[in-house]
Amino acid sequence: MTRGFLLGKFMPPHAGHLTLARAARAMVDRLTVLVCWLPDDPIPGALRLAWMRELLPDCDVIGHGAPVPQAPEDSIDFWPIWRDIVRAAHPDPIDLLFAGEGYGKKLAEEVGGTFVPLGGRIMAADPCGIGGLSGSAVRADPWAYTGFLPGPVRAHYTRTVVLHGVESTGKSVLAERLARHFGTVWVPEYGRAQAEVHGVGMDAADLTLIGEAQSATIAAWKRWATRFLFADTDALMTAAWSRMMLGHAPRALMEHPRADIYLLLEPDVAWVDDGTRIYGADASRSRFAALCRDVLDEAGVRWIAIRGDWDARFAAAVAAVEAMERD
Repeated sequence: MTRGFLLGKFMPPHAGHLTLARAARAMVDRLTVLVCWLPDDPIPGALRLAWMRELLPDCDVIGHGAPVPQAPEDSIDFWPIWRDIVRAAHPDPIDLLFAGEGYGKKLAEEVGGTFVPLGGRIMAADPCGIGGLSGSAVRADPWAYTGFLPGPVRAHYTRTVVLHGVESTGKSVLAERLARHFGTVWVPEYGRAQAEVHGVGMDAADLTLIGEAQSATIAAWKRWATRFLFADTDALMTAAWSRMMLGHAPRALMEHPRADIYLLLEPDVAWVDDGTRIYGADASRSRFAALCRDVLDEAGVRWIAIRGDWDARFAAAVAAVEAMERD
């Protein structure tokens, strides 16, 4: 059996790391990947460990988070310390030691194995592409490297914008329009599909399911977003629906992950009956709008009211998203 070893910070994982790791995995029967971190790293080590385990499911991915010297000049014991770390992580003999940087040669001399200098970076190849990637550059401007970010990392850097408000205020149309404007994707409203398939009569279990489905969809689609993800409602809107329909909301609806900003669409446009809408009367629509606002206040989220005709709503929404990005 051929055994390989690879270590790194992977802060965050990018195409350079993954092409190196996957090429290494193809060359050995078993590959151990050691994810290293310090307590004050800008991206938590446990998160990077989880990402790498997801991205390399056929590798033995383990973590090391104890404070240790990061360069030979930091300590005269640098190499003995790292020799012990590697041996603890990989007690079996190492046949091939992989790295995308020159330190791999010295590390292989310390821990055993043949150094295999994989990757465009160590070869000084493709400096404007995969070979020129670095974690620090990605952290400084992640969306300059959009095509080189795996799904979990894209989701980490993506900011979520949720359209919130009563029926027939243009949430779906605005979400799609904003996604086109910002060059990203948007999440449709799951509750509409539920209503069209099963009818508009719902109990607490139905509404809890809607909240779960909407949150799960947002999390899944976030991995394909660029900079922003726009969602036509989330579980907080389902909580408002529940209060309107049942007089209360299941606690679970207030416990789902929150968006970075909510755009509350005011009901100052005409209500249109599309077959699944319920509250068109002025009094009920006004009460529903108040519940929508109350839910946002109770959740303590960042929100801004959006009103006016369709173009005015779009312009105000764009301005709110751009202001959020500058914060």
